[in-house]
Amino acid sequence: MNFQQLRSVRETVRCGFNLSEAAVVLEASQSGVSRQIRDLENELGILLFKRSGKRLTGLTSPGDHLLPIIERVLDDSLNLRQAGQDFLAREEGLLSIAATHSQARYALPAAVQEFRLRFPGVRLHLHQGTPRQIAQMLLDGEVDVGIATELPQNHPQLAAISCRCWTHLVVAPAGHPLLTEAPLTIEKLARHPLITYDSGLTGRSRIDEAFARHVLSPDIVLAAMDADVIKTYVELGVGVGIVADLAYDAVRDRRLRALEAGHLFGENHTQLAVRRGGHLRGYIHAFIDAFAPGMAREAIARASAEAPPDEGG
Repeated sequence: MNFQQLRSVRETVRCGFNLSEAAVVLEASQSGVSRQIRDLENELGILLFKRSGKRLTGLTSPGDHLLPIIERVLDDSLNLRQAGQDFLAREEGLLSIAATHSQARYALPAAVQEFRLRFPGVRLHLHQGTPRQIAQMLLDGEVDVGIATELPQNHPQLAAISCRCWTHLVVAPAGHPLLTEAPLTIEKLARHPLITYDSGLTGRSRIDEAFARHVLSPDIVLAAMDADVIKTYVELGVGVGIVADLAYDAVRDRRLRALEAGHLFGENHTQLAVRRGGHLRGYIHAFIDAFAPGMAREAIARASAEAPPDEGG
């Protein structure tokens, strides 16, 4: 039994049982992939795949049972390789981070700056995306750390902890009538055209839920991926903005005024996630500690080392 046989099984399943596609991924011939699978089946004494002539059509019952074990062995081999490399270059390497725009633009800079001072030999790759895209990048092994609000909860392979709290602000141009209508209520806000985040981003679900609770239909005239775009159009008078509090700075955004909106939309939590069971190099722990001092490092290390929860239980 060897890793190439295991990889052949895994990639064949991932490619929908298409041997030619699996061969391309593995940079091997189709006959070679087929031979690797047959050799493994012969060694195990069971058939892993259902067949129709020369075509593979699915997994047998034993194959379905063994696939998670095969994936775990391959993941562990990757962790072993990474652990060895970690000892060879403890302060050199690559750190890949995926974050939403708001986190990348406003929450990450201080942590990145501190990290760069401590680990000048580590290259940083910063990816941006939606929470769903960030989760997928973690699952695919493209990034080491994911940071977002409202990461999908249906991925037991990911270990996530809440490490920061934040609320929404309502922003409007100086002199806007809403600024004088204290106290701010959801009904008053609903009278104005609104600009806020696209669905699935930065606490948008809490905004939608708040209006729904009051049986109100907000007039969202523009939805954007990031707060800078939202504030630009608020300054132009297109509408009133709803943004994360970390995205507003009174000095930088001097043409805008802000109203606290936590009482309308509740408290939100920034989540930091890694792939569960993955090997975290020392400098990855250091970055986690820089982003959420005193709380995230031990919690994420403990969570990442745990086995995925039983989805059936």
